[in-house]
Amino acid sequence: MCDLNDQEELNKYTRRDFGAWAASAGLLTVLPSVANAAAVTEREVSITTPDGVCDAYYVAPASGSAPGVLVWPDVFGLRPAFRQMGKRLAESGYSVLVVNPFYRQKKAPTAAQGGQTPIAEVMPLMQALTPAMHLSDGKTFVAWLDAQAEVDKTKKLGTTGYCMGGPIAVRTATVAPDRVGAVGTFHGAAMVTAAPDSPHKLVGQTKARYLIAIAENDDTKQPEDKNTLRSALESAKLGAEVEVYPAAHGWCPPDTRVYDAAQSERAWTRLLATLSSGLA
Repeated sequence: MCDLNDQEELNKYTRRDFGAWAASAGLLTVLPSVANAAAVTEREVSITTPDGVCDAYYVAPASGSAPGVLVWPDVFGLRPAFRQMGKRLAESGYSVLVVNPFYRQKKAPTAAQGGQTPIAEVMPLMQALTPAMHLSDGKTFVAWLDAQAEVDKTKKLGTTGYCMGGPIAVRTATVAPDRVGAVGTFHGAAMVTAAPDSPHKLVGQTKARYLIAIAENDDTKQPEDKNTLRSALESAKLGAEVEVYPAAHGWCPPDTRVYDAAQSERAWTRLLATLSSGLA
């Protein structure tokens, strides 16, 4: 999904009251607090890559070390919603790096209205990225995480991707198969394609446990994708959970017009379970 032709279909999922309020107030929904949250420290970081310098957000336990998790945002990029999601994950016991995937074009924020930015304004940013860039960035960011004192190197790493970040998360697992132990994708775009490097064709190159959460309207358009993904993961003998959620593409970040609190929390719970199992 994640294209210019879906807005009319998404209208049935849109919370118009939330959209109008958030757009006018410049706010986003506050996610539930983490029970027994770990104390964390957070900072903006700059990471040198083969193609430039990536601006990113890093949040980790204030003391000790924890498994690392690399977060790939959706088409609206690094913004307050993803900083909030990253901090919540860190408070759950992880060292979390949330990157600006569009650093080659511009620094964050790359979407003026966050998750409510018209899709036409941000599509060129996504279209400028290539699978080769995904692979290069994934390798760089995994190495950066492993160089941080707050990352427990005795544990595997995790990576998550939203919308366009779904395929990038899978590609990250291919460049560091011995390090990435868990992959979570949420309303992932183009997870099954005819291309030789389609994500579903790459899972056999990884050694991770998978959580693939599919949007209902994406499944309506490509009903066989879930079966193709399940088959690929089964053939690779990888533990996996592939499920269609009764929510729209984009339901997880708390600043989108289709944010679904109940289904977002359901996906969050499954993510924590996947990380706990895959990073042990």
